[in-house]
Amino acid sequence: MGHDGVVSAEDLENYETDMELALYREYRDVVGLFSYVVETERRFYLANQVDLQVRSAAGEVYFELSLGDAWVWDVYRSARFVKSVRVVTFRDVNVEELAKAELDLGESGPFPS
Repeated sequence: MGHDGVVSAEDLENYETDMELALYREYRDVVGLFSYVVETERRFYLANQVDLQVRSAAGEVYFELSLGDAWVWDVYRSARFVKSVRVVTFRDVNVEELAKAELDLGESGPFPS
C-alpha cells in the first residue's frame, strides 16, 4: 500500500494477478468434478446439468440456459459453487462436454504452480 493508505495502480494490478492465479488454481482443483464447460458472453461456468433452450420473442431469438450443480469463474464472488443458475442471453452460448482425459491439466496449465 502506498503513502497515506492509497492503493497504487501497481498494488491493484498485483492483487488482481494474485486473485486470477488463485481462481485458476481453484478451477484446476475442481474441474474434475464437472461434466460440462459453458461459456456465455459474460461468464464461464463448469456444470453437471445443462439445459439450453432457444426462444424467440417479438422476432428476436434468445437463449435460456439453466445450469445445475455449477461453479462460476468469477474473481469477485466468494461463493463460486452454486446449486442452480439461470442465464438469458441474446448472444451465442458455447456448451462442451468434458472428456475425463482432457480434465487433467497437470502442471502444464497457463500459469506456473
